[in-house]
Amino acid sequence: MTDTSVWAARQTAVDVIDLTGDDKDDLQRAIALSLEESNRAFRETGITDEEQAISRVLEASIAENKASLKRTHPEVWSDSPNPYDRKRQDNCPVGLKNVGNTCWFSAVIQSLFNLLEFRRLVLNFSPPANAQDLPRNQKEHRNLPFMRELRYLFALLVGSKRKYVDPSRAVEILKDAFKSNDSQQQDVSEFTHKLLDWLEDAFQIKAEEERDGEKPKNPMVELFYGRFLAVGVLEGKKFENTEMFGQYPLQVNGFKDLHECLEAAMIEGEIESLHSENSAKSGQEHWFTELPPVLTFELSRFEFNQALGRPEKIHNKLEFPPILYLDRYMHKNREITRIKRDEIKRLKEYLTVLQQRLERYLSYGSGPKRFPLVDVLQYALEFASSKPVCTSPVDDLGASAPASGTLPAQTSPSTIEQQGPSSSDVPSTSPVQRSVIHKPFTQSRIPPDLPMHPAPRHITEEELSVLEGCLHRWRTEVENDTRDLQESISRIHRTIELMYSDKTMVQVPYRLHAVLVHEGQANAGHYWAYIYDHHQKRWMKYNDISVTKSTWEELERDSFGGYRNASAYCLMYINDKEQYLIQEEFNKETGQILVGMDTLPSDLRDYVKEDNKRFEKELEEWDAELAQKAQQEKLLSQIPRAPAPSPAPVQAGEPEYLEQPSRTDLSKHLKEDSVQAINKALAEQEDRGPEAIMDSSSDNGPAQPAPNQRVVEVAIPDVGTFVIESEEGGYDDEVMLTPNMQGIIMAIGKARNVYDRCGPEAGFFKAIKLEYTRLLKLAQEDPPPECDYRLRHAIVYFIQNQAPKKIIERTLLEQFGDHNLSFDERCRNIMKVAQSKLEMIKPDEVNMEEYERWHQDYRNFRETTMFLMVGLEFFQKKSYMEALLYLIYAYQNNKELLSKGPYRGHDEELISHYRRECLLKLNEHAAALFESGDDQEVNNGLIIMNELIVPCLPLLLVDEMEEKDIVAVEDMRNRWCSYLGQEMEPNLQEKLTDFLPKLLDCSTEIKGFNDPPKLPSYSTHELCERYARIMLSLSRTPADGR
Repeated sequence: MTDTSVWAARQTAVDVIDLTGDDKDDLQRAIALSLEESNRAFRETGITDEEQAISRVLEASIAENKASLKRTHPEVWSDSPNPYDRKRQDNCPVGLKNVGNTCWFSAVIQSLFNLLEFRRLVLNFSPPANAQDLPRNQKEHRNLPFMRELRYLFALLVGSKRKYVDPSRAVEILKDAFKSNDSQQQDVSEFTHKLLDWLEDAFQIKAEEERDGEKPKNPMVELFYGRFLAVGVLEGKKFENTEMFGQYPLQVNGFKDLHECLEAAMIEGEIESLHSENSAKSGQEHWFTELPPVLTFELSRFEFNQALGRPEKIHNKLEFPPILYLDRYMHKNREITRIKRDEIKRLKEYLTVLQQRLERYLSYGSGPKRFPLVDVLQYALEFASSKPVCTSPVDDLGASAPASGTLPAQTSPSTIEQQGPSSSDVPSTSPVQRSVIHKPFTQSRIPPDLPMHPAPRHITEEELSVLEGCLHRWRTEVENDTRDLQESISRIHRTIELMYSDKTMVQVPYRLHAVLVHEGQANAGHYWAYIYDHHQKRWMKYNDISVTKSTWEELERDSFGGYRNASAYCLMYINDKEQYLIQEEFNKETGQILVGMDTLPSDLRDYVKEDNKRFEKELEEWDAELAQKAQQEKLLSQIPRAPAPSPAPVQAGEPEYLEQPSRTDLSKHLKEDSVQAINKALAEQEDRGPEAIMDSSSDNGPAQPAPNQRVVEVAIPDVGTFVIESEEGGYDDEVMLTPNMQGIIMAIGKARNVYDRCGPEAGFFKAIKLEYTRLLKLAQEDPPPECDYRLRHAIVYFIQNQAPKKIIERTLLEQFGDHNLSFDERCRNIMKVAQSKLEMIKPDEVNMEEYERWHQDYRNFRETTMFLMVGLEFFQKKSYMEALLYLIYAYQNNKELLSKGPYRGHDEELISHYRRECLLKLNEHAAALFESGDDQEVNNGLIIMNELIVPCLPLLLVDEMEEKDIVAVEDMRNRWCSYLGQEMEPNLQEKLTDFLPKLLDCSTEIKGFNDPPKLPSYSTHELCERYARIMLSLSRTPADGR
């Protein structure tokens, strides 16, 4: 009895330690107790100072030093200025803003909030009526204000119109309580412990106030705490002890699934001693006597590396089921469970023997290299069955080698005779006696009549028959033995899997409600949560402000471990039979389900309404600002300006409004004559090329210049040399060199005969049709990347993207109406016809807003091209910092263009490749600077990471289908996480610890960037030339995996 009492004193029933006070000894005792429960060595030897230090490290996570706690967040973490980006969509769940390495807060709070019973308890909590009369000790001074802020936060999560809400006020209360000497930020485990303790204290005050002589019930204890019975032997003496537990700790290392972890946690020491009377060994079993409705498992994924003096994360894979049956761990089932455990132990021992035997068949041999025995026998059979050869393989190669020198020669018979007979003494059947003709690039090939595999020299038919019979028989026997072993192993595995599947052992189902995931290393990382929507029957991913639909497959990938650096750190299961945990509220009078704001008490409903009004006002102010800008732009657009370059008709026929009479006094009869002239001119000019047109146009020469005009000779590429007459200042030579103007001048030149015979309007119709036909052919071609006709002609861009017919027609008219065409009489007259046609277009015939949108899209396309071109030029010069921002904007703008159509932008994979390569090279450069140890270089490296790389990571993570981008992000993170296991100066360790949480933040929220880099001004000719040059250089460069 004395020994039992001593043990019971160490294993006190319902041992609750206050973690909320300022006494650090309580915290150390709690840590010691936790280690005592999970490790027999600790129980036997006691908790040393060193072990206490290790436990503190194991319980800690992302470390944030004092300076980082005080700093303000840089611009990249700021909210989007557009409130519509922060507006909640329909009934999408509300996210929580990360206000400074608080992803641990978001993950836990969202998991609890989505537990409807817990949500109701918090929302309906009211402070004690005599709260002002209570002693204002440290605990109450903190717990009640926190409870108030938690209610406000939950209310906003229910009814806010915002996409995400700010939890700063609740977090600040937590941080004040969590600060230690090292100002460490807590991890999920410790935060959950503390949170439940605070809530328990707050509800306890309320429960004691409302009790009527009865022992008060605390809803937090009822919801999250259970009991187990510890049955064991200590130094030969049996004991039984009941203990209370909240979160149940489980070791991960060495186990493959959750049941294995639980089995190890429930049985400690030599369990055989529990059933023997005369044993001096120690051990114990745990049996659940009372399970909580919400059962939380802490997965210990950290171990302390004694050599390095720091913790390391365990990345091993650990599987867990969506439904967990806990019958085998219940005290009421202990007898049948013990029988099944003994049977499983026996089966596993037998399984080990079978696996060892199978391994001997699958890895046969005594040397370092081993092979499956069935393959060895097959190879021996193939060798024995090969056609015998009579010569040495060395002699074969020597005889078939080419003669000296580089010229091909034919082996002569005399040469063969000098070589003499082979050792096999078979004179005339040797393959080398055939003449072999050696040809360039084939001299190293094996002659076709030499055997491809080694073969026996001497084997008789009788020997071969006996050997083949034996090998066939042995191979069949080995195949049968291997198959029998594999089938037996599979049967045993199946038997073990089904051991607890009988009806009596599936009566206590727990459904997985939430998985809290940690990505990173022991000292730094990021948390997010997968939470099951029990009503929609789907998984949701809660990653700070981002709340998205997910799948079990994605949860497996991120939570099981063994893939990247992400793995589950905490599992929250709920009793599947206790439907009140997830049941919606109903209106007592109408019986209808209460949703949204209807579920809130009146004080919280008013609080949320006020916040929604503030957000609606923000939306209204944004709308007013946009309306003001739009009005200003409209006023600016009404200011007369020169026509912009643009496109042509989509249909084969002429534009409809081009056939209306112009305001020149041409008669209807002249109009009909013009149409006939056009048809006749089309037939005449079918077979005449541009050279002939240009030759004929130069015969007449330009008209004599007027006295107030100047004469200039201009050479236009692809067109020819022209004598241009123009008023002073009326000729823009840059415009004259554009591809648009070149095409128009060529079209007018081709229409010369029509112009001379039928006048300006007929010449205009001929020229515009020729130019449109040329552009249509260009749009239908598939040129190489360096020859992008869209850059040369806006109309090609419009045709490829199926712009409306009227948009293309007006654009082409504006090009023909350009005032720079006034360099000779013919062009000037055609220009005037085009201008008159433009004036005739009625407002309702062309939607000018749509027209402007198409031209703005084309300007965006050219701008994206310039971003891409400049970025690639910097990349090739290895100026990666300069290249990155250009490539980032190129990718983002291009993605927006491609969302409207496949021909709106450039090759997305190409831009993605160079953006990714740029980030990887900058990451390596920053890491090299950090490794140098020099303060200035270390700071420069971290500036590169903080200002360039970290803000870009969400851009690579936002599309999970881009596997290469995800792998690149993982490579960059691993590069920096690898430093955690290395010795370094304390100041470097401090900087690394401060930086890593930003790098490991998995949020896909797109952060703000600086303004786009300024682009140089390029003429169309220069843009096309430089773009062609850079694309050609890429085609000559290795793809590097692109």
